[in-house]
Amino acid sequence: MSRIKTELTSTFDELYGWFDVPGDKLYYSPQDGGWSIAKTLEHIALTNHYLLILIRKGTIKALEKSRNQSYRDLLSDYELDWDKLELIGQPGAFKWHRPEHMEPRGTASLEIVRTDIQSQIKECLDLLDQMKQGEGILYKTMMTVNGLGKIDVYHYICFLVQHAKRHIVQMQELENSLS
Repeated sequence: MSRIKTELTSTFDELYGWFDVPGDKLYYSPQDGGWSIAKTLEHIALTNHYLLILIRKGTIKALEKSRNQSYRDLLSDYELDWDKLELIGQPGAFKWHRPEHMEPRGTASLEIVRTDIQSQIKECLDLLDQMKQGEGILYKTMMTVNGLGKIDVYHYICFLVQHAKRHIVQMQELENSLS
């Protein structure tokens, strides 16, 4: 679980720097219809919001199950599927169809977006602390993106991290195209 925390913290520490990009780069929208850096940050916050609904629910269910079910033997050979999850962080690795409710409008205050993301990451860390004995393996939910299938709560948190990494790469590519 410490690797998840490390990945979560380091990825979002890197992401926070994007809020300080100069305004001309922050709000530049590519002519191909892609998102500006500001819209991308808003999208990350929106996606985190919806993923956290599932992560929160999964944490509650996993903790409930842990009270009634022995799971120590399941932990002995448990591993996160890092290779499969890392594909989520790579733009262009597969076709991605995001739901309309995760589409940024471009009207959100970036200060509010930053505050939202900071509180979302704090919540992820708090939820991980609640499941520090491995309880997160006990509850799985379907994730259709890239055919991941049923994944546990820890994989959902890693998905959230990889989604942010995907967009960090896209913002870097956009910034490089402006230089």
